[in-house]
Amino acid sequence: MSTTIMYGNTVADYIRSNLTEDIRSLKEQGVIPKLTVIIIGDNPASKTYVRIKKKAAEKIGITSDVIELPVNTSEQQLLNHIETLNEDSSTHGTLIQLPLPDHINEKRVLDAVSPEKDVDGFHPINVGRLSIGQEAFYPCTPYGIMKLLHYYQVPVAKKHVVVVGRSNIVGKPIGQMLLNEDATVTYCHSKTDNLNEYTKQADILIVAVGKAELIKKKDVKKGAVVVDVGNTFLETGKVVGDVAFDEMIGHVSFITPVPKGVGPMTITMLLSNTIQAAKRLS
Repeated sequence: MSTTIMYGNTVADYIRSNLTEDIRSLKEQGVIPKLTVIIIGDNPASKTYVRIKKKAAEKIGITSDVIELPVNTSEQQLLNHIETLNEDSSTHGTLIQLPLPDHINEKRVLDAVSPEKDVDGFHPINVGRLSIGQEAFYPCTPYGIMKLLHYYQVPVAKKHVVVVGRSNIVGKPIGQMLLNEDATVTYCHSKTDNLNEYTKQADILIVAVGKAELIKKKDVKKGAVVVDVGNTFLETGKVVGDVAFDEMIGHVSFITPVPKGVGPMTITMLLSNTIQAAKRLS
């Protein structure tokens, strides 16, 4: 069987080229899309992610501000910053870089972001809108997965999708998005017994648990579509996903690689959400 590798960079470049046209149109109307990121502390990984987001935004013409706060910032001080951004008409998208320090309640903070500027798609109102099929900001990683499937013309309606992982960031929302497009969805997680009894039934298998090469060839039916959201660094320095990629070549019809698969799509959809926010708020 021939296996098509679904490269995220290809799709991301295509989407970003279209976003550039949207930005040009907005600027002709006097609107300059702006994303503001708040980061607390000196977590090296978080600082890297923020730097990548800022660079990607500015590359296509989105203004990007970063508010860097010390690790001892109080929860109320952070909430005050968020409230200021909620009222700031020049900021269209607000992103709180996670994780937050232990002394700050993550839920309270994310709930404080205006739903109309919640470009991460984590606010309960956006989550609720997604669940009932209304217009919403979708979480960026699952939104990117949907764009990948559409770009590679993978049929979704009437297919059995098995999602391994139930996080609020990826697992739950991707299942809901697929359900909204008429897929039949089964969720599996760390408490699921006999996991491969479910994964072997999948027409489309989405794995997002962060366990290196958890899913083997024997766990996947021939011809399935596999989306790997995992990202684990081995002691050798190699980065692998949740799926044993090499075993799948010639066995599945489509698969995302790690890296260069889902990853590039996440930031791209953040940029897309920011532009949509600018359109709605203008």
